[in-house]
Amino acid sequence: MRDIATINAIRSVAAVAAQHAEILVPEWLPEGKRQATEWVCRNPTRADRHAGSFSVSLVDGCWHDFATGDSGGDLVALGAYLWNVRQTDAARIVADRLGLCLPALGKPDVMTREQREAQRVRVQAAEQEAARLRQREQQQRHQRQKLTACRAFELLGRAEVANPSHPYLMKKRLQPGNLYQSGNDLLVPLYNVCGEVVNVQIISPDGRKMFLRDGQVQGAFHVMGSFDLMAPEAPEHDVYVCEGWATGAALLQYWNVMAVVCAMNAGNLKHVAMALRERYGSRISLVIAGDDDRASKDNPGSRAANEAALLAGCYVTFPEWPPGASPDLSDFNDLMLWEMEHDPDNH
Repeated sequence: MRDIATINAIRSVAAVAAQHAEILVPEWLPEGKRQATEWVCRNPTRADRHAGSFSVSLVDGCWHDFATGDSGGDLVALGAYLWNVRQTDAARIVADRLGLCLPALGKPDVMTREQREAQRVRVQAAEQEAARLRQREQQQRHQRQKLTACRAFELLGRAEVANPSHPYLMKKRLQPGNLYQSGNDLLVPLYNVCGEVVNVQIISPDGRKMFLRDGQVQGAFHVMGSFDLMAPEAPEHDVYVCEGWATGAALLQYWNVMAVVCAMNAGNLKHVAMALRERYGSRISLVIAGDDDRASKDNPGSRAANEAALLAGCYVTFPEWPPGASPDLSDFNDLMLWEMEHDPDNH
């Protein structure tokens, strides 16, 4: 656990870094390009073939992956994400690049009194500017989210009911449920805890996924089965909270659970579970249905599911893999497909 001095040092580095975003961000993401006040590029941490799905603000350092929903509020968080290191280590790297000497980050204090005072003034001015930009960005982000919610509502209103023969559904061997379709793309409506449409996940025929730009992702989710967000009371049966739509559809169609909420990515599990817990309290029975990313280092799906269950005070469950199941299989849809292939008579 970080102490207060370390946390303050990280914040100081982030504030100064924001003032140098136009230099730092192109250094870190050289394949990107500038669009207005943003740097848009591919996400180098995953197999990303589509430029523009990852963006970093050159004003305040906020960044967002529109495919996965990953995001962060400053350039220290971005460095930690890109380099797969702790925020303390990322702050140390960025501080060295900026010429900052902060003993709380484990660096020896070799500054003179005059240098130390000049750095204090520099950091203080940067923190004040960062606070101003952060407040302005929050207001602008809220407005952009409202506009995107309207766009999502209009997009769904013009869409058709999803075709059961869509390539993605055929590959996953799932029924469309309450999905929509626009052209060749599936549309997954996303709601806030009050039942309002706030965003849409777009799924292309080859399985590529994308959220509407500037829309709410954190705390947004898709609802399946017997769960009416407009009803005043929580359902009497368990509500399963999972990552992706295909996982939720498999739980609903193959394991016959009553209600599923799809958080759309691992990092959003805790936000969705806590939003439901805050609205319904102990009246809702939640079960986190986690991905088991056995083939990945540190199993991020399992870690995120357990964290969400701990925060929301609920049970967690994972796929139970039969002998011989490939370690590349990770979620309940993978398990469903494996069982259909290897034991078709019983399913």
